[in-house]
Amino acid sequence: MTATPPRLEVQNLIRVYDGRTVVDDVSLTIEAGQVTCLLGPSGCGKSTTLRMIAGVDMQDAGRIFVDGSLVCDTVFRVPPERRSIGLMFQDFALFPHLSVAENIAFGLPRSDSTRMARVEELLERVALSGFGPKYPHELSGGEQQRVALARALAPRPRILLMDEPFSGLDERLRDGIRDDTLALLKEEGAAVLLVTHEPHEAMRMADQIALMRAGRIVQRGAPYNLYNAPVDRAAAAFFSDINILEGMVQGALTETPFGEFLTPGLADGTAVEIVIRPQHLKIDFDRAGKGPLPTAVDGTPARAEVARARFMGRESLVEFRLCHDGRILKATVPAVFLPKPGTPMWLMLRRDRCFVFPKAG
Repeated sequence: MTATPPRLEVQNLIRVYDGRTVVDDVSLTIEAGQVTCLLGPSGCGKSTTLRMIAGVDMQDAGRIFVDGSLVCDTVFRVPPERRSIGLMFQDFALFPHLSVAENIAFGLPRSDSTRMARVEELLERVALSGFGPKYPHELSGGEQQRVALARALAPRPRILLMDEPFSGLDERLRDGIRDDTLALLKEEGAAVLLVTHEPHEAMRMADQIALMRAGRIVQRGAPYNLYNAPVDRAAAAFFSDINILEGMVQGALTETPFGEFLTPGLADGTAVEIVIRPQHLKIDFDRAGKGPLPTAVDGTPARAEVARARFMGRESLVEFRLCHDGRILKATVPAVFLPKPGTPMWLMLRRDRCFVFPKAG
C-alpha cells in the first residue's frame, strides 16, 4: 500500500541575498490538518522561507512539493495563484475600499454559485455574522484579524501560511483569538505553517515546532520535546529564563556549588554549562546556618542570600546571590513569596530538570 505523501514537503531550501545565506538548507514536512510553527528571532529566515513556499520569492536551491507534486525547484515553477496555498499577512492587508463580505469573497471565482454562501458560512464561523456590509476601518484589530483569516480560508486552500498573524493585536485579546483561530484551522483541515518569534504562541498553537536560528532549523519536534529536551543552551533560553552554572569535566564528573554532576561522554578538561530553569530551583529555609541534607534527586544544597524579590502576578521572582561565588540565580515561586534582601536561604537543583551542554565556543 502506497503511503500518502505529506501535504507540504520542503527539501533543502537555500536563499542567498547579496552574498549572505539567509535560508540555509531548510527541510520540513507538514501533514493535512497539522499546525507547524517556524519559531525564531527576527532576521533568522522565517518569513523568507514562507515567501518561497508561497511562490512570491524564488529559492536558489531546493524543492517544494504539495501533495507529492513538485510546485517549484530552480527550473520549474508553478505560479503562486495555482498552488492552492493561502497566505495571511502580519498587517492583515484587507482592501479598504471593499466591504467585509467583498474582502472575503475576493479569492473566489465570480462564476461560483456558492460564493456568497461560503462568505456567510465563514462570517458565522469567525463570529462576525452581520458584519458583511461593514468596511475594514469600522472594525477593531481583532475583528480585522478574523476577516483576514476568513478571506485566506475562503478558497479552501490545501496549505495556509501565516506570517506573525497575531502580532498587531492587543496582548489581552491574543490568547482567545489564537484559540478560536486554531479551532477553525483544525475544522478546515488545511496544513498550516505559522511564523512567529513568540515561544508562548508556538507552544499554544503548534503540533510541531521548527526552531530556526541564522537561517537553519536547529531543532524540530513537538512543543513538549523542544521545551524538555533542548538541543543546546540557546534553545533552552529561547523558551524561558535560565540559570547557568559553569564547570570543567574531570573523570566524567563536573564539580559545582551544588555537588558533582555526571557528565559522561565528555573528555577531561571540557568546559560545560549546566542549565536549569527558575521554576525548577528548589528553596529551603536557613536553620542557624544549616540547610537540608543532600539527596540523590536534589544534590547538595548551596547557601545563598536574597538579592531581590518581586511579585509578578501569578508568581514571585526571587533573585539569590550564591555565598560560594556571588553568582546570581533566579527562582520562581507560585503566588506571593517576598523574602527581604539579605535573608539567608538554601538552594537545590532538581537533577532531573537540569541540562548539561558543552560550553559554546
